[in-house]
Amino acid sequence: MPVIQRRALRAAQNRSVLAALGALVTLALISVTLSRYGLSTLAVTHAAVRHWLGGDGLYSYRQPVTQAGAALPPALAILLAPLALLPLKAAGWLLALAGYAALLLSAVVLAGPIARRHDRRRTPLALVVTALALLTEPVRAALGEGGPELLLFGLIVADVVGLRRALRWPADHGSAPHLPLRYRVRRSWLDGSWAGAGTGLAAAFGVTPLFFLAGLFVLGQRRAALTALTTSVTVTLAGLLFAPRETVTWFGDTLWELNRTESLNAPGNQALAGVLARLYGFPAPPVLVWLAFAVLLLAVGLIRARAASTAGDQVTAFTLIGLAAAAVGPMTTPAQLIWLLPALLVLADGAVRRRAPARGPDPSRFAGRLPAASMMCGYVLLVVAPAPLLTCDGYAFTLVLLVGALPWRPAPPPVRFGVSGRRAAIPVPRRRLGPTDS
Repeated sequence: MPVIQRRALRAAQNRSVLAALGALVTLALISVTLSRYGLSTLAVTHAAVRHWLGGDGLYSYRQPVTQAGAALPPALAILLAPLALLPLKAAGWLLALAGYAALLLSAVVLAGPIARRHDRRRTPLALVVTALALLTEPVRAALGEGGPELLLFGLIVADVVGLRRALRWPADHGSAPHLPLRYRVRRSWLDGSWAGAGTGLAAAFGVTPLFFLAGLFVLGQRRAALTALTTSVTVTLAGLLFAPRETVTWFGDTLWELNRTESLNAPGNQALAGVLARLYGFPAPPVLVWLAFAVLLLAVGLIRARAASTAGDQVTAFTLIGLAAAAVGPMTTPAQLIWLLPALLVLADGAVRRRAPARGPDPSRFAGRLPAASMMCGYVLLVVAPAPLLTCDGYAFTLVLLVGALPWRPAPPPVRFGVSGRRAAIPVPRRRLGPTDS
């Protein structure tokens, strides 16, 4: 066998061994996480859905010890109904694997442009980002408690792909009704006309994604916003068709029970409402004070998100909306702080961009040290997750700080599909041919 073929075979075998080792380590980490957190959220949902399938109400179930009830929309309850037929651990494993897949695909979407800008392959970087994210408290809590946060996160990040494709596709490509259906479906995928469907599904399956639905209008993405609104309404009406009593109960009563899972002043609530409730010593925050600060913080987040979107940084725009939603929502547990991870990625990318290659005491050499130090400190705190970070409202203050100070990155001019991206060998101004030119 030639030397080149032997080297290629050896490299393929090494990649296979590394892939198998990475899969085993990932499964071990997921197993430890499930044992540590005990599927606390999924246990309530699992029992409530079984209670519902047995003929009783979905939202009338209360856990005997904590008196916590299910706080999920009927559409999501219908989607998770097959898991109620399985044992709790089997359902937890399936949900954890689905959440890990969503996290991996989200890492490909978020880290892909960074790898492409530095002429690197996006798959290794996405795997590294996923491995680092798997060690953080938001991901551990989402997997271990059995919540749908990673799935909702993946649906929203999917719309970033659609918006990128819509930006790169020529606006005058027109329609082609004469083409076969498979070509029209492929063309719809390429031109990003489906952007907004992921946010619409997430808004039908959760409450926090509603901020992203409104954020699409603020960002000026009206087509994607209308798609998201149509998708969310369609899925909600389907839930009304299959579960009319639960849908009416959800929108009429359960949605407004802010302390359904736990009290708003619990240390685990890192939203602005929890901070104010603990500050005033009440079970719930003063409504007017909470709304005043929440509206101000949300306005700052949406304004900065629109500025980031105008600059071409859709990832930072979505991240700012997610951080603002986590800050102003009534209940934000560590499992719902998933948007801190894209914020760390943005800080890391900004630090790399600002690093000057020149030597010497140039002040620009130190321009990227502050984002790099912030990213490193933030990541270490998310991995360690010390108990004082909850009692001192560390996550809440981090959300407020990032909403007001997270920088965005100017994007390069988009390369449209069908337009050659090759540069001229001699980049000089070209003169139009006049009538006297031959």
